[in-house]
Amino acid sequence: MIPNTDRRQMIERTEEAATIVHQCHLLDLPRSTLYYTPSKAYCEKDLRMMALLDWLHLEDPTRGTRRMRNELVKAGFEVGRCHVRTLMSVMRIRTVYCRPRTTISDPTKYKYPYLLRNLEIERPNQVWSIDITYIPMPKGFMYLTAIIDIYSRYIVGWSISNSMEAEWVTGVVKEAVEIHGKPEIINSDQGTQFTSACYVDFVKNLQTVKISMDGKGRALDNVYIERFWRTIKYDKLYLERPENGKELHKACHEFIAYYNNRRDHSSLKDNTPVSVYQAAA
Repeated sequence: MIPNTDRRQMIERTEEAATIVHQCHLLDLPRSTLYYTPSKAYCEKDLRMMALLDWLHLEDPTRGTRRMRNELVKAGFEVGRCHVRTLMSVMRIRTVYCRPRTTISDPTKYKYPYLLRNLEIERPNQVWSIDITYIPMPKGFMYLTAIIDIYSRYIVGWSISNSMEAEWVTGVVKEAVEIHGKPEIINSDQGTQFTSACYVDFVKNLQTVKISMDGKGRALDNVYIERFWRTIKYDKLYLERPENGKELHKACHEFIAYYNNRRDHSSLKDNTPVSVYQAAA
């Protein structure tokens, strides 16, 4: 049996190489193992606070560090606001807030403009939305990234990792493009993974794909993927509480297969994402 460390080194990442998905399948190597890197250890108290912060953010994404700290104190934790801010940063929690309609944002403040405002989304692969979310586990945590086709709500790509490397996110986009073709627009937030040279250069090299990025703190810019996070966490991950990366990968695989192929959506006239995606593709 070849050790996982050796199999990871056998993966080729060149343009000419087979897809990462296919190579991992041939090597019997989970993608979560491929993207694994040693991470900083967190004490049990921090992990319990982070699990609660994740739940609180889904409940009310407008909670900032002050309100989050107050909720943790109510739950019996002794913690300062600065430490809460640090944990929220590790978890990639971004407080959302509404801006007055009279406010006009300066596009030069952003890496790329937000292209979805007032856009009529009428077909699959017109707009994809990508994001990363924190997944709490009993003895640690991992991150889940997913790409949703906004027209059909179909999840075109996903992966888990214990770190948030730009290479990891870029690889998920590459695999989705190889399987489903290129979108016209791919939307993300302004996180370092999506403003990295690795990610931006790859998308630019697709030539026909436009990069769109959310305004900082805007609640509705990436609403479809945010709704998916709530669904997969409340309906699957919070209930099953995966113990490790292997169990988490299995739970995500099961739920996304169900979500894509069997779960009806009222916004799709009670059709499944896959039926809408394939019918219009």
